[in-house]
Formats: sequence, structure tokens, C-alpha cells
Amino acid sequence: MKLLKLFLILFILVLGCKSTEKKTEENPTTIETNTPVISFNVANVYQHDPTLFTEGFVFNNGKLYESTGSPDEKSKSMIGISDLKTGKFDKKVEINYQLFGEGIVFLNNKLYQLTWKTQTGYIYNAKTFKKIGEFKIKNAEGWGMTTDGQNIIISDGTGNLTYLNPENLSIVKTLAITEYDNPLVNLNELEYINGFIYANIWQSDQIAKIDPKNGKVVGRLDLSSLKMDANTKNPLADVLNGIAYDAANNKIYVTGKFWINIYEITFPH
Repeated sequence: MKLLKLFLILFILVLGCKSTEKKTEENPTTIETNTPVISFNVANVYQHDPTLFTEGFVFNNGKLYESTGSPDEKSKSMIGISDLKTGKFDKKVEINYQLFGEGIVFLNNKLYQLTWKTQTGYIYNAKTFKKIGEFKIKNAEGWGMTTDGQNIIISDGTGNLTYLNPENLSIVKTLAITEYDNPLVNLNELEYINGFIYANIWQSDQIAKIDPKNGKVVGRLDLSSLKMDANTKNPLADVLNGIAYDAANNKIYVTGKFWINIYEITFPH
């Protein structure tokens, strides 16, 4: 009887091992499910005005322009030039803080600016910064802006990017952004670099690289190390937000809200 019980126990154990092996074969753990991480290096570190609640970040004619939001009545919504040598901010435009300025973009000698929840944008002369017009968007909110040289591309915090005709600001198309067939939401500040759209993902330390042909995310930059450095230098430093491309010199700059530095980074692009 004891031998029979021992045999039964051994038989059950063998079946259990086989069952486990079968499950492993049916659900292999070696499947790649993560978006490729893009390695980067820090080439230079520059001073940045830590009072700026960064919303838009863009290069134009050799100068780095920045737009700011106004999270409280003590703040201002402005557009100006951030001097990489001194860290000083040269204000060119200021709007009512309640409008909450968002992304900016230059195109065809004009400067375009979004506001957060008013569904209203402003157009300025790119040289004089004189306001020359306004426009309405159908998106519930306005977040980031960039251009592919033909259209204005805006984000609104969802998983869609909207292409606008720069002449009349009508919608050309809406591009759904996906990562492994899942919508990628919280798309924020944008930059168009060598045929790809780079988007800050709000409330993260990451930037998504997007193929505008199909809206698929093809890579991610993890800038959590820069966020940690920013918080070490200024405990009030908020989220990563801001990527600007100096096409003439092939340089890329990133920063964040209330960050004390702007970082020049290099990566394959």
C-alpha cells in the first residue's frame, strides 16, 4: 500500500511538471513588447529662467523661443526668447494670464500661439510680434504645436494630432497616435525633426518618436535622469515639457516647467 501511494504521488508530480512546461511553451516570456528606447547623451547644459512654466519650445532664425502658461494669477502667459548664454528671458508677447498660453510655432513669417481651454489661437507678425489675427480650433483644448513645413500640427492632450491649413486654420486631417495598436494619450509639446514628430508625454519623463505616415510610435526617449537632475537643483521643478530643434546646427534642446537648466542632447535622429 505504501508503494502504491508513493507511485501515485510521483505520477502526480510528473503530470504537474508537464503541465507547467506546456503553459510556458504556449505563453513564451521572450516576446518583445516594449517600444525601442532611444539612447541619448547630454552635450551641454545651459541656464534657464526657473520662473517659466514652459509650454512651447521652438527654434527660429537662430533663436530659441519659449511660450509659458500661467498656472496661477501670479504667473504670466508670455512668448519670448530664452538666451542660452545668459539664461535670461526676453519677453516679446504677453496675454491675459487667464487665457493660459500654450504651444507656439513659426511658419510663413507668422508666429502662431494656442491657448489652453478657450479654443482660441493668436497670430503674430514673426518679426515685430504685433498681433495680426485670431483663429478658432474645434479641439476642446490646445496643447502643443509644430509644423512639417506645410501644415500646422497641434496636440490637445488626447491621442490625436490635428493638422491645420496655415492659411485658414481649417482641419486638413486628424492623425491617431498608437503604440502597439493602443492609443497613446497625453501628447503635449511637439517638435518635427527629420520626418518624425517628437511628442512630450505629459506627466511622464518621456518623449515619443512618431511616424507621421501612420501615427505609430517607433521609439521613446526616457529623460527621467534629466528630471532628477532638475529636481536636485530646484525642488519646484515640474514635468518635462519642451523639445526644440535647431535645424541649421543640428542641435536638440529640452527643458521643463520651472527647470533651472536647458539641456542640449544628442541621439540618432
